[in-house]
Amino acid sequence: MAEPSSYAPDEHLRRRIRRYSLALLLLALTLAAWGIASRVAARDALARQTAAAAAVTVEVVRPAPSRTGDDLVLPGTVKAYVEAPIYARTSGYLHAWYTDIGTPVRKGQLLASIDTPEVDQQLVQARADLATARANLAIARSTSARWQKLLATDSVSRQDAEQKAAAAAAAAATERAAAANLARLGELEGFKRVVAPFDGIVTARNTDVGALINAGQTPGAALFDVADIHALRIYVEVPEAYAAAATVGTPAILRFAEFPGRSFRAVTTHTAGALDPVTRTLQVELRLDNARREIFPGAYAEVHFRLSADRGTLRLPANTVLFRGAGLEVATVDRDRRIRLKRIEQGRDFGSTIEVLSGLDPRDLVIVNPPDSSVDGEAVRVLNQGAATHAAPGAGT
Repeated sequence: MAEPSSYAPDEHLRRRIRRYSLALLLLALTLAAWGIASRVAARDALARQTAAAAAVTVEVVRPAPSRTGDDLVLPGTVKAYVEAPIYARTSGYLHAWYTDIGTPVRKGQLLASIDTPEVDQQLVQARADLATARANLAIARSTSARWQKLLATDSVSRQDAEQKAAAAAAAAATERAAAANLARLGELEGFKRVVAPFDGIVTARNTDVGALINAGQTPGAALFDVADIHALRIYVEVPEAYAAAATVGTPAILRFAEFPGRSFRAVTTHTAGALDPVTRTLQVELRLDNARREIFPGAYAEVHFRLSADRGTLRLPANTVLFRGAGLEVATVDRDRRIRLKRIEQGRDFGSTIEVLSGLDPRDLVIVNPPDSSVDGEAVRVLNQGAATHAAPGAGT
């Protein structure tokens, strides 16, 4: 009888082992593939997060078109319509003053009187010198006349007669000199009275009774300051960029700190016609009626000139501009959220905003406060995409 074969159980066992091994291998391969895929996905996500974090966050604004004129605001210096320091024309001591600061005066009104003892004595001497000169002239003329009669009878020589005539002419010249000196001292005597040169008010009194007075215009030697303030002159230094717009007849609005909420109208009456080579500014003079004497000379004025609008230009905030060696540039953002640098041509500077003449489109998104390291193609994140549709801050409306 034949023995049963053991092949079948052994073959079955081997098949089961192979199946389990294959299943374990497939499981290991699946786990390995999943691990690799998850690590790749995590790496890609990290790369995306890193790239997003590395992108600069920026705010943008759109250029605003110029619609109406803007105010050019400049500081102004207020001066009296006519103002003059009053100096002494003769030396002496102040006898009395008759007007103090703030006193209205009329032309020719006495402001002060000066005691001039030296001039008084010189005047007395000049009168005596004139009298002596006239006496000498009289005797010289009489002598010359007699010698001319003697010459007619050949009683004297011609030379002697001519000498007597020359002496008479010299005496006449001496008499004229003495008369001129007397007139000069008379004028100085008249300067003892210090009078107002025009209608106005006394804005300063720099002397007092008994003070030593020295004739002449020396620093600090003015006795009084007199000003006519029925109208005022306002002087403004206009920058070169706006000099062409500052013409005679241009109106302006003045504002003063002491009159909050009030405006005063003035008009341009004169311009210097040339720029100051140091400051590159044009001096402009405006006139303000001050019949009510509300404004004082020396005040600080805020002068507002209304500039005409230019509809062909755009406005940008001043903090959008990059100052590069090649010129002025702005950083714009394209559709792919990448920086595109554009070179611009600047027009007028309005302080918080600037005028852009060329190089920019009204639809451009311009970065506010762009980093100095901004380069073309750099990725950015726009923080205020919706706000960018509004006009540039500070632009004319």
